[in-house]
Amino acid sequence: MAADSITITANSGNLVLENGHANSVQNRSQNYVAETDINDAPDRVKFAYWVPNVSGGLVISKIPQRTKWDYESNVRYAQTAEAVGFEYALSQIRFMAGYGAENQHESVSFSQALLHATTKLNVIAALLPGPWNPAVAAKQIASIDHYTNGRISVNVVSGWFKAEFTSIGQWWLEHAERYRRSREFIECLRGIWTNEKFTFKGDFYQFHDYPLSPKPLKLPGRPHPLIFQGGNSEDARDNGAHVSDYYFMNGNTLEGFQEQIADVKRRARVVGREDQIHFAVNGFAIVKETEAEAHQLLAEIQGKADKEAVNAFGDAVKQAGASTGNKKGMWADSKFEDLVQYNDGFKTKLIGTKEQVADRILLLKSLGIDIVLLAFLHYEEDIKNFGEQVLTLVRELEKEGRGKNAEDEIARTGEVYRAKKQEVK
Repeated sequence: MAADSITITANSGNLVLENGHANSVQNRSQNYVAETDINDAPDRVKFAYWVPNVSGGLVISKIPQRTKWDYESNVRYAQTAEAVGFEYALSQIRFMAGYGAENQHESVSFSQALLHATTKLNVIAALLPGPWNPAVAAKQIASIDHYTNGRISVNVVSGWFKAEFTSIGQWWLEHAERYRRSREFIECLRGIWTNEKFTFKGDFYQFHDYPLSPKPLKLPGRPHPLIFQGGNSEDARDNGAHVSDYYFMNGNTLEGFQEQIADVKRRARVVGREDQIHFAVNGFAIVKETEAEAHQLLAEIQGKADKEAVNAFGDAVKQAGASTGNKKGMWADSKFEDLVQYNDGFKTKLIGTKEQVADRILLLKSLGIDIVLLAFLHYEEDIKNFGEQVLTLVRELEKEGRGKNAEDEIARTGEVYRAKKQEVK
């Protein structure tokens, strides 16, 4: 058997690993394995999860979280996610402690480690222009692409944590300049990966007949590793329209999702890329037997928020976005309770019964969202439970034709996403 293969024995309920890490990873009870063809439909919505390679979990709360940040635990999470039908995982990038995240594993090497412990999962490695040079990143990712049969992607983040830059001697640029640098960074990645020799004369990066070899693998429909990028500002939307493959969105209202998707598509249409830009959304999933149980847990998470850390995080991200032309940085409209989950994941409303959560995911799909990125409170059991309860239900409903008609899906469950009007007193 190949060194990076996985054998899942469903009958015995054991996960048997044969991937070079068997001595360091304990076998884990596995009562459910997705059908081998669960992700065969070409128009399916895809699922991703946040990799907890940073300590503190995925909420800024003092509530106990059964989520670990060490390598062995993350291998277990990745293998479980792959087994139940997740197709992507997104690693986080941090260079220093802050806001409850005291320890941080480096994103690219951690992503590579998870790729070697899995066989199908695509891991999206976060890159931060400034600390990273596009030449180094292009070389790293191209090599990993070969090691893993094309299962590496990148998420280019522009940065929001000022101290993270200044503490390592990097210039802290204002919002528009950070996104302009990110755009050049992405242009360089794509150019290095797709041109025999690459020349570029930008304000941040310059290349002169640079010949990367080997290039990344060329796969059907994928000329290079996928490039993800997120944001909400005018600058972010322009970057998504002009240079990215996937545009990540924070949680939002129904109207907010519709406006953002339409706007990015419009910008992409102007440059002939409307069919090249795809959309992903961040969400925090709480799935319980009853809606009341799910919302009770949400209230507990928010009620036990680390107030000092949440307020500090809120101050940092709002300062980072304060210089945007339209004052619409990623967290411009976020309230305290929203900021308890880093990327407004509570706003995506994936909180309730499995039926409610599945319906809402199909609504998101009908709006044009291709990937739902999820975070959980208890990774030790929530990834498996979500795959077993929700992901399979979504697939069943997709086979019935659900998720294609936005008007129908909005009529079913759209009210929960609508912007609430302020009462006039």
